Amino acid sequence: MSDYKINTKCVQGGYTPGNGEPRQIPIIQSTTFKYATSEDMGKLFDLEAEGYFYTRLQNPTNDMVANKICELEGGSAAMLTSSGQAANFYAVFNIANCGDHVVASNSIYGGTYNLFAVTMKKMGIDFTFVSPDATEEELNAAFLPNTKAVFGESIANPALTVLDIEKFAKAAHAHGVPLIVDNTFPTPINCRPIEWGADIVTHSTTKYMDGHAAGVGGCIVDAGKFDWMKYADKFPGLCTPDDSYHGITYAEKFGMGGAFITKCTAQLMRDLGSIQSPQNAFILNLGLESLHVRMARHCENAMKVAAFLNAHEKISYVNYPGLSGDRYYEIANKYMPNGSCGVVSFGVKGGRAAAEKFMKFLKLGAIETHVADARTCCLHPASATHRQMNDAELEACGVYPDLVRYSCGIEDADDLIADLAQALEQI
Repeated sequence: MSDYKINTKCVQGGYTPGNGEPRQIPIIQSTTFKYATSEDMGKLFDLEAEGYFYTRLQNPTNDMVANKICELEGGSAAMLTSSGQAANFYAVFNIANCGDHVVASNSIYGGTYNLFAVTMKKMGIDFTFVSPDATEEELNAAFLPNTKAVFGESIANPALTVLDIEKFAKAAHAHGVPLIVDNTFPTPINCRPIEWGADIVTHSTTKYMDGHAAGVGGCIVDAGKFDWMKYADKFPGLCTPDDSYHGITYAEKFGMGGAFITKCTAQLMRDLGSIQSPQNAFILNLGLESLHVRMARHCENAMKVAAFLNAHEKISYVNYPGLSGDRYYEIANKYMPNGSCGVVSFGVKGGRAAAEKFMKFLKLGAIETHVADARTCCLHPASATHRQMNDAELEACGVYPDLVRYSCGIEDADDLIADLAQALEQI
């Protein structure tokens, strides 16, 4: 599918049926797979042959959908996970272990911040959080001798800061480590981080890719461009023999294009088992088939909503990178010239109490922890996804107490604006 445009890949990528085979990807709802001889199965356990033996590691349905996302992002290999959180955890833990260090943007999803700052810290991995607006000097100063990766979100949830991917990639590569970019909000329809220097791309497929709040999932895509062996001393897990697979060295056997995902599957998925169910992968693929159509509508609605809110007397500020005057407008045009996402964040005059009161009066915009769905939904992050942060941490990542995250669905924009207007009138 490499010669086809991204819209066509959304519809037909990842799976090409043969003569008389199912037109839609089949759901291989089986935990295990039969083989004729022990020798045949043994080759799978030694990573000497391709195939499937247990769905906790890999499943054909999952791989078909992962292949489609890989094609959309322009990567070399990909894998599905049970959630976006699992994808980010695996992507980092695959190369950073106890005693290591990671540089991360401080403007990221609250759950990811907690994963890094609390849970992975307990595992002995330290994180230094930097502003997405950090200068090159400030960014370089965050690196340590044991730094193993840099992490950021292409569009941060919910602050809507836009990552300067080239700047972060340049810093990461100067220090011999990969850049990991969570590309959930713009999706590959609007942004392809690999083309700007990212080495690993992650997704919460639960969001726009699924698009209908039907299935939780995640995905990791490897660009296949980072030379692990060049920095073999930094990445022993990829560049030294793995005794649990008879001494295989992933970077040597599978090369730049396959080492990262193979290790992530063979080690982490084997031992931790955060697999996406084949049924969820099937549902995800249905969402992917219309992703290119839906993203255009999400962005169109968000632009109209952002413009309305920006002119409203009861709104103190609006964050939307597609809005002229937004501080990320220029950089968004660089990385996402065809649109950013359908999420708008804004402050309600009167602070936290006013924001929470406003949300109670919404009729179309449902209060949910979800985001990036066909149906409009909203959230007060300081009370929910970012509840674990103190005021200083909230301010540092741009999530203020009065901030409302409003995710525009694909309804009629006039109805969304009318709903916002009536809710604002009542506060």
